Parts: sequence; structure tokens; C-alpha cells
Amino acid sequence: MHKILANTVFLGKDVKYLTECHSTNDMAAQEYKNGHLIEGSIIITDKQTKGRGQRGNRWYSEPGKNLTFSLVLTPCFLDVSQQFDLNRAISLAVHAALEDYVKGIKVKWPNDIVYENGEKIGGILIENTLGQRGMEHSIVGIGLNINQIDFPFPGPVSMAILTGGELDRDELFKSIIHHIEKEYTLLKKGKLKGLRQSFNQHLYRMDQWASYQEPGGKQFEAKIVDVNAEGKLLLKKQGGEIKHYTFKEVQFL
Repeated sequence: MHKILANTVFLGKDVKYLTECHSTNDMAAQEYKNGHLIEGSIIITDKQTKGRGQRGNRWYSEPGKNLTFSLVLTPCFLDVSQQFDLNRAISLAVHAALEDYVKGIKVKWPNDIVYENGEKIGGILIENTLGQRGMEHSIVGIGLNINQIDFPFPGPVSMAILTGGELDRDELFKSIIHHIEKEYTLLKKGKLKGLRQSFNQHLYRMDQWASYQEPGGKQFEAKIVDVNAEGKLLLKKQGGEIKHYTFKEVQFL
């Protein structure tokens, strides 16, 4: 999976394959800082020993079974207030690629990819570097359960489990990168309205009553009514109150 991709214009023309690394995001950030990577460069590995997710969570992946990679983007055309739109574009790209194999894929705010009942297929970790002029570069890390069947704890699911057969990781990787370039190009053209609408359409629990918890332990029933421009989750509680949350301020139950 380290061949130059032929179905893209700039993404994946520089693909570095590592048999093992601690974190593709950390490696990509360091290599970019050292001038060894450019926009569109990708680092991919079969074994990630210290993969990271949101909230500082570890990301565990069985070696040789899944997809774990990071790519470099330089979205300097985005305002700092539009950072979450990059998250939207990447999430929709991964969603589109996986939906070619099985229906029922959802985007779970802020950055997870799940099956329709909430089983986690993978996650996206975008680390942005900001400068005086705004966005400078972004390291986009993607981890997806593809052919792993056994998991050490309940909750995850893989594409192989959902489809009933093993997938060609190389072909799926190419498809994801193709879709990312497509969505990124639309983002660069300023197609924000359509991007935001599409994100909401594929959002897990959109307009459905469900249970949530605030940091103090308070649990409540609410339904998602929107994700605003800045990426905050808008939950409507049963009394009619609509409250904004950042990803650190609310937990899905």
C-alpha cells in the first residue's frame, strides 16, 4: 500500500509506508516540520503502537488487518473559525468510501465513523497548526477497522463483520483518498453550505431522542438538532431548551 496513487491529482503522490510506528500523526507532524513531507503526503503503517484518538484515548488496532494512516494538508484558505469544516469534509469522504461497501454508515459527532446502531468503525483525529495568518497546516489521522474480527472490548465493529467478508485494504485506501481529495476540493472552492448540510444528513442520532451526560455526571434526554458553523453540537432538551456543546462538554450514552 505504498504505491503512488493514480486516481488523484495531488493526494497520495508521496506515500511512505512504515511496517511499524508509534503514531502516524506524530510521525507526519515531525516529518513535515523537518521538510520531508508536502501537502498531499501520506504516512501509512500496518502496526501503530501508540495511536491516539480524541480526549486523549488510545486507539488499538490489530496489525495487518486495518487502515491506519495520516496525511498532510495545508488549508490556509480556511479561516480559523472554519476549522470544523475540514473535519466535515474528511468525515464525509470516509463515509462515502465505506458506503460503497455497506449501507448504514453514520458520522458520529465530532469525529467518529459508526454503524447505524452506534458500533464504532473508526475515528478521525485532525491536528491543526495555526499561525499569525490563520490555518497553516493540518495532520489528518484516520484509523478504521477493516478486517479485524476479534476485539478486546465491546463496542467496535469492522467492515469485514458488516459485509460478511474480507475487504481489499489497498482498494479501500485508494477510494478513501480519492473521496478526500474530492471533498477537499469542494471545501477549497467555498462550498460550505452543501458540506454542512450533507454532514448533518449523515449524522448519527440526528433528530432522535437519546441519553447524554455532562461532565459533572448529570444525565439528560435530548435530540441533536444541528452542528453549527464552529462545530458545536446543538442539543434540544425535553423542556425545549437548546444548548451548545463542545466535544469536551458532553458525552453520548
